[in-house]
Amino acid sequence: MRVKLDHTEGIFPMPVLMVATYNDDGSVNVMNAAWGTMQERGNVALNLTESHKTVKNIKARKAFTVSIADAAHVVEADYFGVTSGNSEPKKFEKSGLTACKAEKVDAPVINEFPLCLECEFIEYQDNEFGVGVIGNVVNITADESVMSGGRVDMSLVNAIAFDPYTHGYYRVTERVGEAFRDGLKLK
Repeated sequence: MRVKLDHTEGIFPMPVLMVATYNDDGSVNVMNAAWGTMQERGNVALNLTESHKTVKNIKARKAFTVSIADAAHVVEADYFGVTSGNSEPKKFEKSGLTACKAEKVDAPVINEFPLCLECEFIEYQDNEFGVGVIGNVVNITADESVMSGGRVDMSLVNAIAFDPYTHGYYRVTERVGEAFRDGLKLK
């Protein structure tokens, strides 16, 4: 028997993405965005409203970075979601994290998050089906601590996911199958 649930975001897991930009004064701004994905190979889509300080910065600088939040920094990641850059100008400083300039775009890389996508701003969409920032990924970097055999090892990334049903964060670490292989057993 199935149980009817209240309407919610409904898809689990939702990524916990850290979207970073520079403010007008060159200081770092970061926001937590669970509503984001790859739009197609090479393009990121983030469902963000124009009221976010981050969106204003993206439009002004034409660039942003997207980092994958990890379990070691869940407090900081959540802080970036519950505190607005519009009302707290020293938001990033209060987190205690550090940043450096991205290699390819005019945006910061948050050093403590293990994976980072550097993005050039393509467009802002606003229509009846939602709003969003679209960016072209021009560079991806990973901390060497999450590399194994020349590739990113997601179990080392220790990424977290957002649960829209209970508002919890969950660690995403265990590999349970082989994509594009396991299903072939049923052919």
